[in-house]
Amino acid sequence: MSLMQDIFSILQAGAASAMTTEQIIEQEIKDWLTSSQRSQMLAGERYYKGDTDILQRVRTVVGEGGKLEPAKNLADNRLVHQFIRKLTDQKVGYLLSKPIAIQTDNAKYQELLGDLFDKNTLRLLKNIGKEAINKGKAWVQVYYNPSGQLAFKKIPSEEIIPLWVDSAHTELQAVIRTYDVTGYEGTTKKNLTKVEYWDTQGVKKYELVDGKLTPDMDQESSQSHFSAIVDGVEQAYNWERVPFICFKYNDEELPLIQFLKSLVDDYDKRKSDNSNNLEDLPNSIFVIKGYDGTEAGELRKNLSTYRLIKVDGEGNSGVDTISLEIDTEAYKTHMEMNRKDIYEFGRGVDTSAKEFSSNASGVALRSLYNDLDMDANTLETEFQASLEQLCWFIDMHLINSGQGDYTKEPVEFLFNRDILINETDTITNVKNSVGILSQETILANHPWVQDAKEELKRVQEEEQAAPDDPQGYGGLGKDKTPPEGGGTQ
Repeated sequence: MSLMQDIFSILQAGAASAMTTEQIIEQEIKDWLTSSQRSQMLAGERYYKGDTDILQRVRTVVGEGGKLEPAKNLADNRLVHQFIRKLTDQKVGYLLSKPIAIQTDNAKYQELLGDLFDKNTLRLLKNIGKEAINKGKAWVQVYYNPSGQLAFKKIPSEEIIPLWVDSAHTELQAVIRTYDVTGYEGTTKKNLTKVEYWDTQGVKKYELVDGKLTPDMDQESSQSHFSAIVDGVEQAYNWERVPFICFKYNDEELPLIQFLKSLVDDYDKRKSDNSNNLEDLPNSIFVIKGYDGTEAGELRKNLSTYRLIKVDGEGNSGVDTISLEIDTEAYKTHMEMNRKDIYEFGRGVDTSAKEFSSNASGVALRSLYNDLDMDANTLETEFQASLEQLCWFIDMHLINSGQGDYTKEPVEFLFNRDILINETDTITNVKNSVGILSQETILANHPWVQDAKEELKRVQEEEQAAPDDPQGYGGLGKDKTPPEGGGTQ
């Protein structure tokens, strides 16, 4: 056999043994469903909803044989503390509760973007933020709705398996989506697992049965991304990019639960145990005299379950008690330190802290927001990059729909943070800035003003209505004086 024939045989054998696209999808799904990343996503969602591990705990006692068994006659409190929910909502509310400002030099482009980023889209972005924090990342799918309008929707992160081009996870090669639906096989109701494979060539749809892919019988197995009517004829089109955008909580794609689960579990456990101790009355062990001594196994069970010991009292009978002192101070110190750690490593603000008093200065309040602000900076950086990718689809849509080419127009998304302020300090600073800053800037920083441009317009209208009034209030010109009794003429 010649050298060329040998190389050709090797290449043929390699091609024959290579995995097909379907086999790759099957293996990726198998790995994903058992992965720690997906498990952590589900845990993040559970803890946000208040379904923490403490709810699965069963209080046990030492049985006669020395083995643990459920305690049927002792308190079994399972107290849930919603730290994950509070911190997640705090971060989302801080960064995403206020409308995002869109800035571009092109007035028409600004108007078009404003139409697309309506209240529904801003609400979607807020939900995306919550999903990203709870699961490490969130996914938005770009599509056309039945009315032919460009639209965006959130896809649960645990359903998406991304295939990235680069190690930095900035460019998608393809996306596998796997999800369960309820269907019928004849008259029998059953769960079906659907699979979609998206790339730049379109989307392929399957069903997963016993770990194997089969063509989806409910719809076309191969489709384009979207279709459009051109000259009365429906034509299929594909985006030049995979129409999914990843919004990350941080560049490591780690959820909040990663940093706090052990601390929250400990807080729930200690609080529940303390509640059990307070409920199990009395806080003492009974020593019952006048009975034969018990066997070691029975002694262990009586001590842990009933808190009593039967002993031979040598002819004497009666009941003595051994007091059990609960170290309240140690418990209190531990819980305070644990709570502090949760807010520190969760990068949030403990609003129950004594620093949040009614007379706290603006400087003091801002210092309390340092950790939250740092986390918001990371989230904003990731979201800015994702919004830039979203703008690519918007720009392509505007070109395809004949609304203009704005691909060269720079656009900036400004996040308006919602920080607690001392209104008295802020208003004083605003008043002291009169004559130094423009009216619009002063109004923009006033805590009672929502829209600086609209408020400036109102002020100008009032000044025009009373041009001689130096204050612009009361409808009085500078030469007019009110009559006696404070009425107007």
